Amino acid sequence: MDLYYRIIIYLHVSSVIASIGPFFILMPIVKKLPSAEGKELSAYLATLKSAVRLSMHAGHVLIVTGVLLVILGPWTWKTPWIVATLSLLFASLFFLARAFSPTLRMFPEKGANKIELSAKLMRTIWTYIILLMAMLWFMVVKPNLW
Repeated sequence: MDLYYRIIIYLHVSSVIASIGPFFILMPIVKKLPSAEGKELSAYLATLKSAVRLSMHAGHVLIVTGVLLVILGPWTWKTPWIVATLSLLFASLFFLARAFSPTLRMFPEKGANKIELSAKLMRTIWTYIILLMAMLWFMVVKPNLW
């Protein structure tokens, strides 16, 4: 296996970690949101937005390196685990595009139900983690689905 291919694999795995990892750290922050006010709320929201941004950019690296691995590697675009991963990827892209930002924007509004918004945010985080972990499973196990 040539050195460039190994570097691409390393970047691919690193971007998976950067895509999934921040969401586990966000859970304790989300639990604190209902009681947060003022600067504390602003700090929590800034942290959440930064983590979502990091995950999004890591996802870009993940996609680019994944494409390179398919082009340079032994698999084709019709390989079952690649098709399944891509299907989940496209589903998660639509999900992520509308999942976090609208909810985060509602927190500082007067009269916002922070308990309800926090619960929605926690469900969103778990949904996204499950989608990412399912894609990770396909990439690691490489099941022969058909």
